[in-house]
Amino acid sequence: MDAVRVALLREVLAGTAWPAEARRFAGVLRSSVVPHGGGLLLVGTAEYEPWHLAAHLVDEAAWSGQPALAPTLVRHRVRRGDPAHLAVGLARVETAGRGETVLLVAPQRPDTGLLERVHDARHSGATVLALDAGDPEVQGLAHEALTVPRSAEVDLDTVQHLVSAATGENGVPPGHPRRGGLRDRLSRLADHLTAPPPRRW
Repeated sequence: MDAVRVALLREVLAGTAWPAEARRFAGVLRSSVVPHGGGLLLVGTAEYEPWHLAAHLVDEAAWSGQPALAPTLVRHRVRRGDPAHLAVGLARVETAGRGETVLLVAPQRPDTGLLERVHDARHSGATVLALDAGDPEVQGLAHEALTVPRSAEVDLDTVQHLVSAATGENGVPPGHPRRGGLRDRLSRLADHLTAPPPRRW
């Protein structure tokens, strides 16, 4: 790992509230998913599917020994022949209920159909969390939101990486081996941010 990239990442984050906000949001995510075991549904907008966050949460779930953190990626367009883990459509959101969590990632305003499905899930007892850019309707639906305005020092992709890392880091159970310190985690984060998109498992 290039030490210069780690130093630059630290410099960007230094003096900002983003690491603490990511840890806070990660704590809410973990506490809404792990005790209930009902499942985590991860959904983006029609224009943005959160592949990176899905892949990193799967990794963090394995590393932290908290399998409930591995999300089901809900997709706007499912094609015939897609493998089962990539064939979950939007209807799954509207059927979510008590004990389940819907995590909405919305860099822009979601369409009305998605907002209605998330509303149905909340009405049925699901916990709704959002990583967003400040849309009032998204924030009105979410029990908890982490908003990344366009004027922020970091972008929504970076904050997603911080949240996924904090979700696994804070969820390591007693006796489970930990994965290095802050430098190692920043190295992985810098690698993720400069790597090509992960293959669609």
